[in-house]
Amino acid sequence: MTAQDRPRADGEAYPNGPAAAPGGLLDLIRVAAVVLDSDGRIALWSPEAERLIGYSAAEALGRNAVRLLVDRENRRRAVELFERVRAGLMWAGVVPVRHKDGAALRVEFRTMGLRDSRGDAYALGLAADERTVRQLETDLALSGFLVEQSPVGLAVFDTDLCWVLANPALREMNGLGREELRGRRLGEVLPEVDARAIESAMLHVLETGQPVLDHQTVGRTPADPEHEHAWSESYYRLEDPSGRVLGIAVSVIDVSRRHRAASEVAEARERLALIAEAGVRIGTTLDLRQTAQELADVAVPRLADLAAVDVLDAVVRREPVARVRPDGSARFRALAVAAGYPTDAVHAADPVGEIARYDPSRMITQCVRDARPIFLPRVSDADLRRIARNEAARAVLRKEGVHSYLAAPLIARGSVLGTLSLHRTVNDRPFDEQDLTLACELATRAALCIDNARLYARERDAALTLQRSLLSQQPRDLDGLEVASRYLPAVSAAGGDWFDVLPLKDGKVALVVGDVMGKGIHAAAIMGQLRTATRAFAQLDLAPAELLRHLDDITTALGESIATCLYAVCDPRTGRCRLSTAGHLPPVLARPGARPELLDMPSGAPLGVGGVPFAAAECELSPGTLLALFTDGLVEKRHQSIDVGLRTLLELLDHQQGPLERTCDQVLAALHGAPDDDVALLLARLREHRPHHSPNPPSAD
Repeated sequence: MTAQDRPRADGEAYPNGPAAAPGGLLDLIRVAAVVLDSDGRIALWSPEAERLIGYSAAEALGRNAVRLLVDRENRRRAVELFERVRAGLMWAGVVPVRHKDGAALRVEFRTMGLRDSRGDAYALGLAADERTVRQLETDLALSGFLVEQSPVGLAVFDTDLCWVLANPALREMNGLGREELRGRRLGEVLPEVDARAIESAMLHVLETGQPVLDHQTVGRTPADPEHEHAWSESYYRLEDPSGRVLGIAVSVIDVSRRHRAASEVAEARERLALIAEAGVRIGTTLDLRQTAQELADVAVPRLADLAAVDVLDAVVRREPVARVRPDGSARFRALAVAAGYPTDAVHAADPVGEIARYDPSRMITQCVRDARPIFLPRVSDADLRRIARNEAARAVLRKEGVHSYLAAPLIARGSVLGTLSLHRTVNDRPFDEQDLTLACELATRAALCIDNARLYARERDAALTLQRSLLSQQPRDLDGLEVASRYLPAVSAAGGDWFDVLPLKDGKVALVVGDVMGKGIHAAAIMGQLRTATRAFAQLDLAPAELLRHLDDITTALGESIATCLYAVCDPRTGRCRLSTAGHLPPVLARPGARPELLDMPSGAPLGVGGVPFAAAECELSPGTLLALFTDGLVEKRHQSIDVGLRTLLELLDHQQGPLERTCDQVLAALHGAPDDDVALLLARLREHRPHHSPNPPSAD
């Protein structure tokens, strides 16, 4: 309901006509009226006169006013005053009057002469109790003084919610004068405040009579159009003594300082929460692009509307990092872009994964060259040319409303790796110094994670290179035995898994699979030493258990190293296979026409424990029998029991009669796409016996 729709109180239907409701001021003063004729006798006597002086109309009418109302010692002066008024003089003052009960009463009079149609003279006296008049004057003077001198903004609105009064404090807050306010609605003079919410509160007070306290408003006024202010307002209904609604009184206090302090506290908490969130969300993996994307995702929309992470191309290529080229340009690789809402501005950023070369004038080139942030609270069109990658991108950024920009360098271990670029579009507040500090904090935290990912990737590449160089080159021709193998490095880090196929004397073949505990170059180096030792011992034609004992001695001598190993010696001519294990998973044996099974054999202690004897087991391999050796990375997952992986492997090897190369691919595809640990798989199958052909065929009879 609007103020115009609100029904008027009784007597308000014709505010300018005879039916208008009376004011309450005269009721408060209770003015008495007395008319004296030319002889000084009381001709008219009002009810208020009866209330004030005590005489009823019957007692007063027709009697000489001086004798009835004035003490003897004051009568001469009263008669002189009456003659002057009858002659036409207007007079005002205080006259002592005798009350009917005999008490002296000081009455303030306003007197004037009257003439009737015949020309007869009368004297009209309007009288009120002096104490009441003085009290009212004091109250009015005091209230006027308080309103004018109060540091609190005070205003009065009529029942149509139009300005009636605004004290100096409020006029100063608004930057508007009396005439600019009087008779106008709030929204007409203060368009940058929420007039709808304020008038809604006023209407509630008008209709219910219940005051509204501490109503919060934020906006701008002509007094300070550049800065937002906050006010606390209280509204209460104005009524006269008879209860007639006069309008709304408003008190206003500028609480901008308190509002800013509360906002700063809230923003500080938000910044701390964002930093805490960054500590959890950034660096969850050692993947360079994933880390960059996590940084961009954390920055929007709480800090920026658009975020981009660009690193120097040397970081991605794992080369020594140089900030800029000799000509001042720099080669960047875009790693991540994120927006807090759907916007074409993402297309203005460098495409993720692509390389871009920028000249020295570009903002991000300057950022990495100087190793200092770029801070542009207000972005000009000239600034956009240095921010955008080309003219088309500049046009998009301008259309999307980019008005504030930050670029924070990604610095880790003394090297500048790239930049975090932040833009604001829908958030109309420009970046400030607090935002700059927060952006640099996020960039610093993320840069360390990015550098860790870079260093890890470099170490992983080195470990993989070393490990691959040490892995077995599978022999092509093994009489009676078909062999296939696969090695799959872990996504997170290369480890110490290895396998080997070693031709031995008398046509026998040694099958080896092992796993050094740990990751990286150290594990790969230990693996290389154990592989070399295994090859050397195998040439001595040692029994499997004896060979493992020698490997255990070597592992112990290498220091704090632990490894598992399975060593098997197969004789394709006889089908006999002897095996021994050092804490390694047993192999799978798949005979033709039978379900695959894990070979039952003593597990033994891992290499490096020392002093624990190793046992051996034997099995017979019939033609077509498949023997599968593998490391635990094939069947073990982080959130899954190893028994599940082993059952799956047995099912996969059931009825596998095709080429072993295809079987290897099927097993890896089913069990692992991106393994948590290295995977080594070695399959060996005994070939069918070929018929023996005599070099001298029998002669014909």
